[in-house]
Amino acid sequence: MPQAQTMTLDEKLAISIKSAELREAGDEEGAIRLMKTAPVPPYIAKVIKEKAGAEYLAGWNLSEAEAEFGQDWLCK
Repeated sequence: MPQAQTMTLDEKLAISIKSAELREAGDEEGAIRLMKTAPVPPYIAKVIKEKAGAEYLAGWNLSEAEAEFGQDWLCK
């Protein structure tokens, strides 16, 4: 299994701050596009899959969830 891309908490925080700035500036699409680059925590990804469906997670960074649940967890 390939190693998951890791991101520090500081990197995740920087993405969140920049995304909030984009949203405040009226760039909702840019804010969402940027937030999709930060890994979704595995427990949150699992709940979203169960409640909203795997399709909802398309385009999001699922590297941490794949590291925890396996590469094919989303299609199981």
